[in-house]
Amino acid sequence: MAVGQRTTRQREAVRRAMDESEEFRTAQQVHDRLRERGDQVGLTTVYRTLQAMADAGDLDALRTGDGELAYRRCASDHHHHHLVCTRCGRTVEIEDPDVLVWTQRVGTQHGFHEVRHDLEIYGLCAECWAARP
Repeated sequence: MAVGQRTTRQREAVRRAMDESEEFRTAQQVHDRLRERGDQVGLTTVYRTLQAMADAGDLDALRTGDGELAYRRCASDHHHHHLVCTRCGRTVEIEDPDVLVWTQRVGTQHGFHEVRHDLEIYGLCAECWAARP
């Protein structure tokens, strides 16, 4: 659990739900899953807990196509990016040191310091591409 947060039954339920999923999930999807299981956790608590876990580095967060944040516990504990299928949501973790070099170079060229970045790449996975009409 995030530093400074006490462990509650509700926060533990959110953590378990995230541990059980390999896909990115929005707060609403997590909340729906908790309700299906019979866990009584308010949607506001789900939002706050997911954001606290992301702030603590326990979850990755990315913006969905409609601008909503989705969260996932990733396999990698160091900086990486995601390749996301826009149809089925399949996500692949990718690492590319060239992206880091490029962002640092661009920042330096323009006088920026403490440069950081987030990169998500969207497209259709092979299965969705093959199944398209």
